[in-house]
Amino acid sequence: MIILGIDPGTAITGFGLVEKTGSKIKYIKCGCVTTCAGLPLAERIKCIYDDILALIKEYQPVAAAVEELFFFKNVKTAITVAQARGGILLAIQQFGLPLAEYTPLQIKQSLTGYGRADKLQIQQMVKRILRLNKIPQPDDAADALAVAICHANSEKLNSICK
Repeated sequence: MIILGIDPGTAITGFGLVEKTGSKIKYIKCGCVTTCAGLPLAERIKCIYDDILALIKEYQPVAAAVEELFFFKNVKTAITVAQARGGILLAIQQFGLPLAEYTPLQIKQSLTGYGRADKLQIQQMVKRILRLNKIPQPDDAADALAVAICHANSEKLNSICK
């Protein structure tokens, strides 16, 4: 079964696709949806929505997982990221995909066993779990793969697939 993981952002939204077969998790693809800072916010959200929709159509995942917002010091940034998440959630809902949301703490705990792991530790675990030669780049894509791996290892996925 294919799982889509998403690390939401307005400028850069990371995505990662993995396939879970039994207890094995295999890398399929990762990358980023990028939007231009000069575009109006509504156009940026539409770009993100369109690209996530295209990924879902092409890879036909059975589930999606999105990183939840965490506390931002900059409220304006938090609001725009929340709006980008809205476009992402709409694309997922349009296909009727089961959706799970995970906090950064849950993702870190799932991959490393330590909820305060740093970014490099998470990236190293993504590389190791997916048996990759190098850490996926950019960081947003590696983060999205971490979200997908977290979901692949969760009980939430097991309940969806029964």
